[in-house]
Amino acid sequence: MSFAERDGWIWLDGRLVPWREANVHVLSHALHYASSVFEGERAYGGVIFKLREHSERLKRSALRLGFDIPWSAEQIDEACRAVVEANRLDHAYLRPIAWRGSDEMGVSASRADNVRLAVTAWHWGAYFGEESAARGIRLELARWRRPAPDTAPTDAKASGLYMIATLAKNEAEAKGFDDALMLDWRGQVAESTGANAFFVKDGAIHTPPPDCFLNGITRLTIIDLARERGLQVHERAILPEELAGFDEMFLTGSAVEVMPVAEAGPWRFALGPVGRQLRADYLDLVNGRARLPESKAA
Repeated sequence: MSFAERDGWIWLDGRLVPWREANVHVLSHALHYASSVFEGERAYGGVIFKLREHSERLKRSALRLGFDIPWSAEQIDEACRAVVEANRLDHAYLRPIAWRGSDEMGVSASRADNVRLAVTAWHWGAYFGEESAARGIRLELARWRRPAPDTAPTDAKASGLYMIATLAKNEAEAKGFDDALMLDWRGQVAESTGANAFFVKDGAIHTPPPDCFLNGITRLTIIDLARERGLQVHERAILPEELAGFDEMFLTGSAVEVMPVAEAGPWRFALGPVGRQLRADYLDLVNGRARLPESKAA
């Protein structure tokens, strides 16, 4: 079903409106020049995981793009909770998005002051399908690369940064893969098209430093969970040729949660004990069956 033709409620600019009436003008600045930022969140049992951290990151991302969202993090939190409740959702995916409206047209956004905000939510199961965690996913090595931080606002969750992710994922899917593994402008391992990457060797975890891609909220959570179990976590540059020496690989993100990888380009990985344990720990945490000590929470 088209996302435009659903029933339910969307929070738009301060109030809940019927789903099909949540529209924007074709001359919105964001549509032409990608002046928009967003978040991806999940609710478990009606509770949105790390909601405040997502709302605060949305505000920071907007400032990084040069505009201020005229709602506080507390108000964005309330909007997210209102959408989950209005749509009678238990387990759900949420998409808050803020963008420059139709006050200004042209590259300049100096007078585009009508910043808009919407929050949507819907039921969304496993990102790669219900059987993906049991088999592990397959990644193509993308030809598109993550840009250098002096060429794009790589520390923001900005919509425009996902253009190359869409290109990479579509090309991978056309060849029968589930997703793509992206390198950065230096040729180092970065992430998948929408999730952070982790590798395991001899029981220790290795993950690229987020110096040109988003430092994911789920990524930080997994690092905390790993250290709580006494696992060593090394944040370091990883070259593609090193992948042959790793035992396991998995991805993390609000949408993908913790997803094992069976194949990335020419490299194969086992669905091993470290990834399985951290996936179980994460699902326990988000479903309220466990919690991190306050001093370790991301």
